[in-house]
Amino acid sequence: MQIGFIKKSSKNFWLLFKGYWQSDDKWKARGLLSAVILLNLVSVFLMLEMTSWFNEFYTILQNYSYHLFWQSISKFTILALLLIFFAVYAFYLQQILQIKWRTWMTKQYLDQWLNDQTYYKLQTNNSDTDNPDQRIQEDINLFVSLTLSLGIGLFKQFLVLVSFIAMLWQLSGSFSIPFNNGTLVIPGFMVWATLVYSIIGTFITHKIGHQLIGLNFNQQKYEANFRFSLVRLRENSESIAFYRGETPEKDNLKTRFISVILNFRQIIARQKILTGITVSYAQIAIILPILIAAPRYFAETLSIGWLIQTLTAFGKVQDALSYIVTSYTDIAQWSSVIRRLNTFAIHMKNADEIRSAIQTSTGNVLKTQNLTISLPKGQPILKDLNMDLPAGENLIITGFSGCGKSTLLRTLAGIWPFASGKITLPAQQNILFLPQKPYLPLGTLRQTLYYPQAAPTMDTKNLVELLHLCKLDKLANQLENTNDWSRILSLGEQQRLAFVRILLKKPTWIFLDEATSALDEDTEAYMYTLLKKELPHATIISVGHHMTLLSHHKYRLKLNNNGSYLFSPLNAIPHMNSSPDC
Repeated sequence: MQIGFIKKSSKNFWLLFKGYWQSDDKWKARGLLSAVILLNLVSVFLMLEMTSWFNEFYTILQNYSYHLFWQSISKFTILALLLIFFAVYAFYLQQILQIKWRTWMTKQYLDQWLNDQTYYKLQTNNSDTDNPDQRIQEDINLFVSLTLSLGIGLFKQFLVLVSFIAMLWQLSGSFSIPFNNGTLVIPGFMVWATLVYSIIGTFITHKIGHQLIGLNFNQQKYEANFRFSLVRLRENSESIAFYRGETPEKDNLKTRFISVILNFRQIIARQKILTGITVSYAQIAIILPILIAAPRYFAETLSIGWLIQTLTAFGKVQDALSYIVTSYTDIAQWSSVIRRLNTFAIHMKNADEIRSAIQTSTGNVLKTQNLTISLPKGQPILKDLNMDLPAGENLIITGFSGCGKSTLLRTLAGIWPFASGKITLPAQQNILFLPQKPYLPLGTLRQTLYYPQAAPTMDTKNLVELLHLCKLDKLANQLENTNDWSRILSLGEQQRLAFVRILLKKPTWIFLDEATSALDEDTEAYMYTLLKKELPHATIISVGHHMTLLSHHKYRLKLNNNGSYLFSPLNAIPHMNSSPDC
């Protein structure tokens, strides 16, 4: 089972890792990595020289060779300065590489997430991908930083092991053990001792700490869910205040926070044991080489310089062999990050592969042939819709709540993939869809009005006139103000702001999904009349609940809960006092 887990984790890691190193930026990346590796190579060589210096220096102290003391100090100063220089620049270049790699990965994930409206499909397809914002912002950063730190750390420790194991072998000499009326001679005994000690420590650490991988994965999920609830409360603070919903919100936040704490308690319990083992392991590693080297030293055949050099070499080899032990917490976090990013990538790929079975064509008409719309699980909500609406003939779509009115507009907009049939629509540049709650991005009011296009700076007079037409005069002097407009404007003001967008873009086909639901009847009638006046050749397709909307449309599409429909002309006089059946 462990082998299967390792193989799967390795495959997932390679899928995440290879992209950047095979991209157009690969030579810059490889160049930076090569520089970091070279600096680490030099650092290890300097560490070897420093270890040899220990022998020289303490031997000078033991022999009271004052005339050699300052010469040795000078040598140490040079070695120390070189070590500092190479360590600083190895770290600096590693951080530069981390920034470039993270930038590349973030761009790739953002492109995939936003491509072909994958972000929307993940929601409509009931994907279990939680908190994609955290995966893009936090998990990519953790993956890159941990991959570099663990990978370069492992490489450096391998160099240390190869470099110092030969020195330790030479310094430790042979160890004799009486055996079977003879003597068993073990060459390089301290090398074997540190090797056995490190294997035992690594095995015990893995047995105790492997559960941290799953616990860290869940901790990131619970933390993100708790943070999302806090953000959601802030974004909907007014609605919650109107409902006096503080108590259920508090209960929900407490429930999510309890999940955070309970899982964290499990992490603490596991880390407590793991910390006890790793600290014990480190403390024993201090005394173990002394106990092994003590007999030879007290035999007065070797200098204290030899002892210090031997202990230093033993420590370096033991540290290199114990890298997994000392880095196990980071490795556990790294593994959980790989798992989260990999599942996110798989879900985005699956969502991107969802394709509508609709055949589309372009023409100055709205025409549907055998259009069937379903829910993600396959349940149809509208069956075999056949409709032909010429340009200039306004249409209102009515029906009881939940019968699929908004989903029909989503299908016509091309963002609802669970549909089949044929649709003929005008070119996209001639169409504008308005949802019930307009999206108002953070930025200046000018940028908000022109969203998603870039806002020109020389159109102030036109914007002021349009704001006046849409009864938003109070905003005329705030075009350059930056605000959270969705928070400071009422829904009715936001909907009128969306009408300014219509008048700015001047589309020939306008789809309004309850885009006047927050307006009073007089203002709603005024806005529709304004559209007819300013855009006399535009075709308006509305989803609405107000019966006053009927007088602004020529055709009516009534949807029923069983998937059937009725498409017919509206007789203005008899329908003026009838309900739109909402």
